[in-house]
Amino acid sequence: MDLRSKTLGELIISRAAETPDETAVTFVTVESDGSLASEARTCAELEANARRLAGWLRAAGIGQGDRIGIMLRNHPEFVETMIAASFLGALFVPVDPRSKGDKLAFMLHFTACKALILGDYASEALQMVAGQVPELGVILMVGDPGAAPEGHWSAAPYRIALESADPLDEIAEIDLESPMFMMFTSGTTGNPKAVVRTHASHQRDFTLLLELGIEPDYRLYTGLPLCHINAQFTLNLALRRPQPAVFSRTFTKTRLLDICRTFDCNTFSLLGGMIPEVFSNPVKSDDADNPVKLVISSGMPAGLWGAYRERYDVEITELYGSTEGGGALINCRSEGPIGSMGRPPQGMIAAILDETDTELPPGQAGHICFRPKHGDARPVDYYKNEKAGREKVEKGWFRSGDIAHMDAEGWFYFHHREGGGVRRNGDFVNTFMVESVLSKHPAVADVFVYGVQTEATIAGEKELVAAIVLEDGASLDAVKAWAPGELQKNEVPGIWQQLDAIPKTVSEKPIERACIELLTETGLVTPTP
Repeated sequence: MDLRSKTLGELIISRAAETPDETAVTFVTVESDGSLASEARTCAELEANARRLAGWLRAAGIGQGDRIGIMLRNHPEFVETMIAASFLGALFVPVDPRSKGDKLAFMLHFTACKALILGDYASEALQMVAGQVPELGVILMVGDPGAAPEGHWSAAPYRIALESADPLDEIAEIDLESPMFMMFTSGTTGNPKAVVRTHASHQRDFTLLLELGIEPDYRLYTGLPLCHINAQFTLNLALRRPQPAVFSRTFTKTRLLDICRTFDCNTFSLLGGMIPEVFSNPVKSDDADNPVKLVISSGMPAGLWGAYRERYDVEITELYGSTEGGGALINCRSEGPIGSMGRPPQGMIAAILDETDTELPPGQAGHICFRPKHGDARPVDYYKNEKAGREKVEKGWFRSGDIAHMDAEGWFYFHHREGGGVRRNGDFVNTFMVESVLSKHPAVADVFVYGVQTEATIAGEKELVAAIVLEDGASLDAVKAWAPGELQKNEVPGIWQQLDAIPKTVSEKPIERACIELLTETGLVTPTP
């Protein structure tokens, strides 16, 4: 059975017919008493639930081309919604369930989501922006149905809706090049862009993943959220190869190995700040006594590479990629030098270009760009933003937006992100958006948000700093206590810098270098080389 050249809906129907009782995905929750609770779905259950969900959504007026938002942590309902969208010919739109305020309103309104599958823990955030999302007509609640937000929409419990719905019999006929989902970028220089991914690109992702060194008999695990492309990679392998996958409801550094042991997982994924977080767990005598054979990392510091292998008895594959899917690098099972992002996969070329698009020699840093060995890079489709799509692919090259260098043997090494934004814990934080939120507090007279390297940050990442000028008599503590309720966890500054005035140019542009100098003078950070 070839599951590669099928839409998501088609492959689930095929798998359910061939292996109906085979467990496809398992979702794990760490309970308050520390025990592990799990909820699994077989292929047949995924198909049956998705057909009922699709039937309910169609009765609610959702059809081909419509957008269905998914504002959930890692639940089986997330996967069921993805499949139901494929059955309908609709697009699913993952929305980080931690999203709040203007950012949340923008994502739902911009993509005109007509339906939303909502976790009860995100209900309050949606309630706060009810007036800014007029297109949203129906909500299905996962969790406590009593937590449904009030608004112009109709709301129903997810499970009850499935029980009452007539299953969808005939699925939509979909071309592989038609849109499958939209996934938002981090939005480092403005509002996040919505990348439109097709069923064909989902298939191409699968082909790439086969080069990571993951054996067919491995059981997969990730604690990354399904609203992130990395976790979608894991799900893609689980559904298309096929091989079973385990997902944590949320990331847990302390129970990661316990979950892998309990569910006999042979590989897990980590990125950015998760890597040192996991390694910071107290050393235990049985750390190497686990079934894990391979760690798929994105951003593994060179200094931890060997330490991970020795402590946990694992191999490391480093993967560099993007939400747009235009380029990738792979250092499979440490085939290349420690600390290298890798080389491009089969059929792809990577190069370091300067500002004039001239290829730079080994050792010189520049823009890392990609193209197929034969032909030009595929166009990037940013929803309602053709200009950004054209700029992302110019003269046949996919422009990653990252600065890197290549060594004499063709291995690539990451330096930093081009332009605005701060890379923190594997994500790029939009500093301008954080500034706009902090500036709303009545105690804030002026604010500048930027990134700084510290002794604790890993290569390519920075800590987030908020330089604040307060109104007379105001307290910085009040701002610090208020911020976590308005910002996502990764957007809350780790360093708060109180200034009498923010250093600026004649044109009123904040001078980041001067702010960092003031930061080191006060001892808030130690200068790094």
